[in-house]
Amino acid sequence: MPMRQPLRPPPSGPVATSPLHRSVWVLGLVSLLMDLSSEMIHSLLPVFMVTTLGATALTLGLIEGIAQSTAALAKVFSGAISDWVGRRKPLVLLGYGLAALSKPLFALAGGPGAVLAARFLDRVGKGIRGTPRDALIADLTPATQRGAAYGLRQALDTLGAVAGPLAALALMTLTQGNVRLVFWVAAVPAALCVLLIVLGVREPRTPRPAVRPRWPLRAERLRALPPGLTWVVVFGAALTLARFSEAFVLLRAESVGISATWVPAVLIVMNIVYAASAYPLGRWSDRGGERTLLALGCGLLVAADLVLAWATGPAAVGVGAALWGLHLGATQGLLSKWVAAAAPEGLRGTAFGVFNLASGVALLIASALAGALWSWVGPAMTFYAGAALAALAMGGLLAQRHGSPTAGSTTDCQRRGNGGG
Repeated sequence: MPMRQPLRPPPSGPVATSPLHRSVWVLGLVSLLMDLSSEMIHSLLPVFMVTTLGATALTLGLIEGIAQSTAALAKVFSGAISDWVGRRKPLVLLGYGLAALSKPLFALAGGPGAVLAARFLDRVGKGIRGTPRDALIADLTPATQRGAAYGLRQALDTLGAVAGPLAALALMTLTQGNVRLVFWVAAVPAALCVLLIVLGVREPRTPRPAVRPRWPLRAERLRALPPGLTWVVVFGAALTLARFSEAFVLLRAESVGISATWVPAVLIVMNIVYAASAYPLGRWSDRGGERTLLALGCGLLVAADLVLAWATGPAAVGVGAALWGLHLGATQGLLSKWVAAAAPEGLRGTAFGVFNLASGVALLIASALAGALWSWVGPAMTFYAGAALAALAMGGLLAQRHGSPTAGSTTDCQRRGNGGG
């Protein structure tokens, strides 16, 4: 393969004002519907497992960690495959299709093992679709608009995460707490996602190379990834280690006396704040101030954990959930933007896969640790540990004296001036 040009810092100047590609909006709508489906289930699943199926908090943490790390492992291979074959949409479609197939399994579950199987299939689907989707957004979007593009997808995704618990809350009220019926209804929006991808998502046309590129997951190819990407991968893993599964926020709500019917309201609060903040904060990152925004996000996670550790009633849990949502809005789109900026275009899917693998392994460790602390010491210690780890991540960020971790990185789209859609 020909040598790539040296990477240069992204161009400064005003943010591009042209509309985002239509397929970016469709992918955002698909994310909205899948999160609507998933959160109808996940907002009830922790309490359902503990109170109906008899699982412990440690079992819950292990199931969540295994499911999320499985997704992260799948993301590595799906990203590399999308780079290798030069196609992303088929993998996106396969991933959403597997997730849609998993939804009825939750309604049929008779024990923790069945839930683990359903979560495993759901997360494999998430892993297959996530990296190609994020790489496809970068393929479709000029570098000067990627903060907005990722922020838009996160905002629409999180609107679904707001609508899901609301729908679960309404259905639980109407059906006198029939959790399994809610799980059945959740399969409908998941099926709609598959239809939208088939009809509404288009990949950018790229010339097919005369010789197929070599398999990306080779030692020499991975060693060629730029140092800025390594920093983002390490930092993203450290931050994920501090932010264990949100299932423990829901358990915290139940532990202070919120009934199972109203536990989804905690996710509603969290995700309203996340949805409202992701797009404007993404646009802010396009205008500069990235390090400040990420440091703010770390501080918000520290504050959220402390509030949840001290919580004695529903109001405090609501404040903690809101701070958690604001933390997600400040950090998740920005980290995706940094991965896209640091990765060479031909290895963009692989780069997202490596990032997500590191984060998934960290989430497995974090969720297992959170479950153990919850079971052996108590809920407060779980959140104190999260606050301490988030503070360490912020310290690592502030120890980097100046500049963006991806300074000196750019993509072929940037080198061409403003291509990409």
